[in-house]
Amino acid sequence: MTAPARTRTSAELIKAEKPVLAHNYHPLPVVVARAEGTWVEDVEGRRYLDMLAGYSALNFGHRHPALIEAAHRQLDRLTLTSRAFHNDRLAEFAERLASLTGQDMVLPMNTGAEAVESGIKVARKWAYEVKGVPADRATIVVAADNFHGRTTTIVGFSTDETARSGFGPFTPGFRIVPYNDLKALEAAIDETTAAVLIEPIQGEAGVIVPDDGYLAGVRELTRRAGCLFVADEIQSGLGRTGRTLAVEHEGVVPDLVLLGKALGGGIVPVSAVVGRREVLGVLRPGEHGSTFGGNPLSAAVGTAVIDLLETGEFQRRAARLGTVLREELTGLVGRGVVGFRSRGLWAGVDVDPAIGTGREISERLMREGVLVKDTHGSTIRLAPPLTITEDELRSALASLEKVLAA
Repeated sequence: MTAPARTRTSAELIKAEKPVLAHNYHPLPVVVARAEGTWVEDVEGRRYLDMLAGYSALNFGHRHPALIEAAHRQLDRLTLTSRAFHNDRLAEFAERLASLTGQDMVLPMNTGAEAVESGIKVARKWAYEVKGVPADRATIVVAADNFHGRTTTIVGFSTDETARSGFGPFTPGFRIVPYNDLKALEAAIDETTAAVLIEPIQGEAGVIVPDDGYLAGVRELTRRAGCLFVADEIQSGLGRTGRTLAVEHEGVVPDLVLLGKALGGGIVPVSAVVGRREVLGVLRPGEHGSTFGGNPLSAAVGTAVIDLLETGEFQRRAARLGTVLREELTGLVGRGVVGFRSRGLWAGVDVDPAIGTGREISERLMREGVLVKDTHGSTIRLAPPLTITEDELRSALASLEKVLAA
């Protein structure tokens, strides 16, 4: 009789990855084996409170029952047809997503970077066919310290040298201006400008929240100049900030909105470009596509995500608990926290460098049973699932206070 295979330890699994996995990540030394709600469990059975939520991909927590049920139900019926044929789930998904976001049309894709690339292509096509920009002259204005993905086109207009270095030559046609600077933006826009592409809140940069009026100003500048406003809501959207979309805090409606991460419920990669009919309508058969984009499984899970968002429950939770998050972080300023920025259940926390780097603080919190992720320097990001309870949130912040005091 064959003996059952021994389960490898966390240390053994981490060691086994090194020779066979490309070293494009530097994860915390925790090996997650199971998860439920706001909690994950490692190979040895240690439990951790997840305060990152997959960079907002897990807005509804791990294995949300309604999302798991939708996936199981669809797995028993149909998973993929490609867009060579119609499938019976896509129409409802597109109808419901357009309605949720206040837009007309949907272009379904898979990953966030694909949504950004698709938005760039659509903006350029619109500029040539509708605005009348001469062929191959279209420009797109972006913000410094942006994060829109990892493809060669996207990293070409990044200002993060770690993301850029060694990957050129890069795609031309992008102009970079400081974030949160309307005068610089206005100066960069001219008759060749197809679009302004920005994050309503810059996530990777450390949850940078712009001044009140900035997004409305971007909308007004693009309207006056006759170019598109493209909002990358891949991290900031779908409930994270206390509204369905972060642009709603200023009552702004972009021409195109890029969605991803939470749209797949943490189960499958789902992304989309949603926008006005006269913009997305420039695409014709054969000009853009994706074998998996809009597949039945993704459409089923995405529709179940929309079911959750349509109640408004998660937006309200993010707003209410975001107040708790802000109050608790305010109490830590001067006690290890230099400053912070937050909106809804999303915060970038700047720790006193004398206490440790963001990585070191993240490792110390991991040992306290709380998972966060660092970004640049001594900044950590907090983005728990929107299902987190007030007690769990306060417990996580108490652990941060303990780590800072130690």
